[in-house]
Amino acid sequence: MRPKLSIVMPAYNHQQLVGEAIESVLIQTFGDFEFIIIDDGSTDNTADVINSYKDERIQYHYQQNQDAYNAINNGMAKVRGEFIAILNSDDVYLPNRFERMFAFQEEHLAQCLFTDVIPISDESEEFTDPDFGWNLWHQKNRDKYFELNDIYAAFLHGNFMVTTSNLLLTAKAAKKVGSFSSLRYLHDYDFIFRVMLAFPKHTFYMHDEKLLKYRIHSGNTLSEAAITGREQDQRVIRKYLLAKFPEENMLQIETGINRLIALEHELLEVKQHLVADDGAAQKVLKHSSTIHGKIRRFFCNLVRR
Repeated sequence: MRPKLSIVMPAYNHQQLVGEAIESVLIQTFGDFEFIIIDDGSTDNTADVINSYKDERIQYHYQQNQDAYNAINNGMAKVRGEFIAILNSDDVYLPNRFERMFAFQEEHLAQCLFTDVIPISDESEEFTDPDFGWNLWHQKNRDKYFELNDIYAAFLHGNFMVTTSNLLLTAKAAKKVGSFSSLRYLHDYDFIFRVMLAFPKHTFYMHDEKLLKYRIHSGNTLSEAAITGREQDQRVIRKYLLAKFPEENMLQIETGINRLIALEHELLEVKQHLVADDGAAQKVLKHSSTIHGKIRRFFCNLVRR
């Protein structure tokens, strides 16, 4: 019998965390699901932890390491459910996540939906301080969503969906949108833009419910991954900003965007050279802030036209 929901978990070297993730699926108050776990070539004891669970809904598959986006795509190729969800092997569902999301989906006929999240540490402790860096970043993105009242424009400001673990979508939507892109760190960001383009009136943010615990790992803020992620961020924003405009206007719009980005880089270089001169540095910082605000408004106003 076809399950209502297929949950896909890409797993890689999370022997200390994958058990908590699996258990958060198995204790769901909604139980009509299949659970497809794709072990992406783990070299630790992740496989042993997964195979210690004997629930008949679990399907375990091993593959050579191909990165998370490939593991997700390979898992989605195996689904049979009417709906598809994803859970990374270090994140955690709240027990009533799907009960609440399906109630919302039925009321609003959503093709794709996601909730707010609770950030947690490697030790599964919640980051509750509103001044914690990640919380400040996430709240700014949420504030932009409420300010603009336009989900697409708000996503150009930042990814308040946060992670692939937050997605619930229909199999119909997944088929129309296609596979996750090969972006190593921002395949979720790219994917949600494609969903919004395909289903602009049927993509929803359950902003008042926190039904996912999102793991923030220590020590990776200034890592190579963070740098690569920001480079991919630029590519995604450029791509989906331009996706909203007719072909005949592309040259003018892209030229303007390139100029604004170049100005931002020039200001950053000037700040580095003048850092020893406090007075000059303050003037540059003020000017940079003004330019940055103009860039943000330019992007958002273009999309809302």
